[in-house]
Amino acid sequence: MQREMKRWENIHLTALNRLPAHTDFYRYRAFDEALQYKKENSKGYASLDGEWKFLFLEAPEFSPVNFETQGFEIEDLDDITVPSCWQLKGYGNMHYTDVLYPFPINPPFVPQDNPTGIYFREVYLEDVNEEEKIIVKFNGVDSAFDLYVNGHHAGYSKGSRMPSEFDLTEYVRNGKNRFTVRVYQFSDGTYLEDQDMWWLSGIFRSVELYRINKATLQDVFIETLPDADFKDFTLKLTGKFFTSEIQAVKVKLFQGGNEVDSFPVEVVNGEFQVLREMADPLLWNAEDPNLYLAALEYELTHGEKEIVPLRFGVRSIDIIDNEMRVNGKRIFFNGVNRHDFNPRMGRTVTYEDMLQDVLLMKKHNINAVRTAHYPNNDVFYDLCDEYGLYVIDEADLECHGFENTGNYNWISDNELWEKQYVDRAVRMVKRDRNHPSVIIWSLGNESGQGRNFTSMYQAIKEIDSTRLVHYEGDRHAAYSDMYTTMYTRLKALEEIGQDSEGKKPHILCEYGHAMGNGPGGLTEYQEVMRKYPRLQGGFVWEWYDHGIESVDENGNVFYLYGGNYGDFPTNGNFCIDGLVFPDRTPSPGLIEYKKVIEPIVTEAVDLTQLKIRIKNRYDFRNLEGIQLNIKVESFAHLIEEKNIKLPSINAQEEMELTLPIILAEALNYDDVRIKLSYSEPKSTLYASEGHLITSESFLLEATKVKKIVQREHLNIHKHITIEESQTELVLENDTFRTVFSKVHGVLVSHQLNGEEIIEKGPELTLWRAVIDNDMYKKNDWINKYFLKNAKEQFVAFAYQMNEGYVDIEIKKYLSSVNQAWGFELLYQYRITPTGALNLQLKGSKIIRGKEIPEMLPRIGITMHLNKEYNDVTWYGRGDSESYQDSKRSQSIGLYHKSVEEMHTDYVYPQENGSRCDTSFLAVTKGNHSILFNFKEIRDFTIHDYETSALEEATHRGKIKKSPFNVLTIDYRQSGLGSNSCGEEQLPKYRVGIEDFEIGLEIRNVHKDELVKESKYFRTR
Repeated sequence: MQREMKRWENIHLTALNRLPAHTDFYRYRAFDEALQYKKENSKGYASLDGEWKFLFLEAPEFSPVNFETQGFEIEDLDDITVPSCWQLKGYGNMHYTDVLYPFPINPPFVPQDNPTGIYFREVYLEDVNEEEKIIVKFNGVDSAFDLYVNGHHAGYSKGSRMPSEFDLTEYVRNGKNRFTVRVYQFSDGTYLEDQDMWWLSGIFRSVELYRINKATLQDVFIETLPDADFKDFTLKLTGKFFTSEIQAVKVKLFQGGNEVDSFPVEVVNGEFQVLREMADPLLWNAEDPNLYLAALEYELTHGEKEIVPLRFGVRSIDIIDNEMRVNGKRIFFNGVNRHDFNPRMGRTVTYEDMLQDVLLMKKHNINAVRTAHYPNNDVFYDLCDEYGLYVIDEADLECHGFENTGNYNWISDNELWEKQYVDRAVRMVKRDRNHPSVIIWSLGNESGQGRNFTSMYQAIKEIDSTRLVHYEGDRHAAYSDMYTTMYTRLKALEEIGQDSEGKKPHILCEYGHAMGNGPGGLTEYQEVMRKYPRLQGGFVWEWYDHGIESVDENGNVFYLYGGNYGDFPTNGNFCIDGLVFPDRTPSPGLIEYKKVIEPIVTEAVDLTQLKIRIKNRYDFRNLEGIQLNIKVESFAHLIEEKNIKLPSINAQEEMELTLPIILAEALNYDDVRIKLSYSEPKSTLYASEGHLITSESFLLEATKVKKIVQREHLNIHKHITIEESQTELVLENDTFRTVFSKVHGVLVSHQLNGEEIIEKGPELTLWRAVIDNDMYKKNDWINKYFLKNAKEQFVAFAYQMNEGYVDIEIKKYLSSVNQAWGFELLYQYRITPTGALNLQLKGSKIIRGKEIPEMLPRIGITMHLNKEYNDVTWYGRGDSESYQDSKRSQSIGLYHKSVEEMHTDYVYPQENGSRCDTSFLAVTKGNHSILFNFKEIRDFTIHDYETSALEEATHRGKIKKSPFNVLTIDYRQSGLGSNSCGEEQLPKYRVGIEDFEIGLEIRNVHKDELVKESKYFRTR
């Protein structure tokens, strides 16, 4: 017996009674209202958001008899907020997967257990008249739904992230009306909606009611067509009415609130098209988003006037000489991929959420967004138009789970599904085609290849030939106007760039996987993409950490991810992969990305002559007037400061500049750095006056500190006594007491003035708490090479008393379980009567056999410090964390933080808080500082917990604190890379089994003497 195909499994059915897709616009009674451009004030608009009655069922078949009728009792049902996702309101189960469908693949059928929500709302209508249409608009319902009004079936729709409109005129009446919406979690449409995100259901976007005149405007499309020089444009305005009785439209054009043109348009048989020349208009681009407003005024059949305002930008998007160009100029994408997301409401987002996203993107030099992997909330596009972001608008289409079946193209190359594919493309284009920010349509994501994409491409081009079309899965760019790849490794990317003759332009629609601590290596990607004209940039994956907000018993907020709800199978914390944390706080990765994609690049030409080169990497903007702040600093001392305005430097051009500072004065100081900051000279839409665009700093090499030995004055009253037992060596006087274990060959205590300073260490470590980008190395590191268990083995211990100091020499060997490779270690300590402790550690690699790790997490030493010394000062990169492949945003300077502030609070705890290229650091209590002075620049981390505690914690706020502070000083630590879904750490950022040396001196100084004392070692 053949299985019955239910309505929500019928691939031949895209909708019932759903109105044709059209662009978003609103009608107003008066010009002053229209120019305000607020839909809440538009004619006939009403929001149906708010509290609805709700009934949750395990499947549609359990729906009560006559649930759709007016007589069905709803008073005792639950209340639910619309819009919302019902899983986040306590119904059904939270589930996160990246690729997998959460049910057997048997298209078009879905499980019998198909969670279903029935929504009820009483809607009161007054003065309903024969001239009106009553339209309800659902902006987003996951995944399919039936609509009933007053007991009548009014419509059915699917396609979760696109609006569905229904004409309810024949079903409604004056007074109370019962709206009933039955929503199905799974439908045949679910096979097209397997995006990397939480499986969330319900009416998750706003519901709106429109009372419109039966003769009103139905749809309108604005195009701007350039002349050969992209100077003058032609405005093409096309539209149609619901009736053929409208005879004329009067169009007024406004720019900046001022009327700039006015002209009549003839309407024939309910349709119109007009071409209007625009001489030298202000053009729209992401750097200068000039908007016009076209106000369409017409008279309805009964004499009432309506005004429809339409914002638009004058711009073109073309491929010329195999380059993507806006208004004739080549553009470069510094983009991100963005989901609609809120940590409390899931895919239900507010205007404030979207505005904050756009502001953050603009402030961090991002110029483009890919709406991954579905059309975002419609308001987001208005913001992109207004503030200036290029948009790749992506259809609500992903079939990723089919990849695991061995037949990736199962439905993408199946003509039975063609109607479904084309429907999603057409509805997206018709909704969003008046937005100037949308310059590329995307056919979807990770859905294999096939004939249905060709049909989508053709359907899009028929209704909008002004934009480009993208699809990454099209490996031959047959139905894509560009060649797109994702997570392409640098070597392969360079080959694509070199293979440019006659080839379509290339973008990376995803790269730089921003999961956890990362991504690293973005600089190298930027360098390669900027090197070859065929490469026109890329989009980092992704904008958000998709953590779900939770609060513990102490009121502390933390975030949940896949598996925390008992969901299986799941991809765990793979949804925690964004440049911003769930509360929209920028991560270190976003701060680094802002620097990597900086639009103003500064290079030193000849600093002995104070000459620099400024490169303008904007595509349109001239740098004239940008504020350049110049500071000349020696450590924390400001030597000189100047502010100048940049001269005219056209987009994509460069200029040499001589800095107007006094070089002779600067040369009188040590370690002088010239710090340059470029700021906005006046307020912009997205930032206030003085907003930092980017910064750079340079060291005057002639002033570089060369640390020297400055011997302590010998004090015979501070001689050192030595007590030696079978197991310990104790060195002390009235200033210090230091204890070494002769059994383990390690310093176990170092006291100064009766106070414990070092409670354990230093000892060599090869381990770091695994970061997400280590995920494919983790198993070998832990279970093959046992790096986590690497331990020092004692070999020999000796000491020698000299005049004014004691030398201790300890030999050890470090390796791990069943390994034939390791390091021979030589610890050389020298201790002075004042308690200055000098350490030189030399490591010699030992390789006996062929089975060795290609990369080590780190080579460093770790020690435990007195927790009361909780203030950290360092001279190195800061103030945020930095790693060798992610440090450009952190300039070298003198920084101060508490130990707690050295922690980066990743949603999923992992290695964090490194500070690179450090010359010295100190920990301080009151006026007393312990200086750790390095012989070469080193990286360090300091935390109030141990690595093991960090690894045991699975959420924010769950790290068990230690009774000491843990300091790790790295000879080298491997970089971050992007290998959770991208490039591994590049070879130059990998630590191998190699010879090494770490040299430092530890001593007590007054906190005000740190900089001065850091220039000296007291012992060799």
